Amino acid sequence: MTDESLRAKGTEMRTKLMGEGFAQQLNATLYADPIMVKFRELATDIAFGAVWTRPGLDLKTRALICVTSDTATGRYPELKVHLRMARNHGWTEEELTEAILHLSVYVGLPFVREALIVASETFAELRAEAK
Repeated sequence: MTDESLRAKGTEMRTKLMGEGFAQQLNATLYADPIMVKFRELATDIAFGAVWTRPGLDLKTRALICVTSDTATGRYPELKVHLRMARNHGWTEEELTEAILHLSVYVGLPFVREALIVASETFAELRAEAK
């Protein structure tokens, strides 16, 4: 696969996962910086073009894996993005909350507490955007 076709495939998947509005918002803010453009291109090629498009798992499952990984490693800015992806692909607020709560005995209450704060904020943003 050429770099251009991988980038196109990745751009399509990134938009599908995040929603067009949120993807454009990130591009216009965080990823407008020349340094961050380089990161966005790399992530688009590798994460979205090569990994998210692999066969074997549906997008809903992949999104939950990301939410779990972000919570377990304390990657809260990423968690915000992946919670949006998870909501866009069928997970409910209640299911995502329970998945995060389930992690409390495996990764610790402080990680779960911070993840739930992020989840609460993200879900409120999504509800406001839906109005």
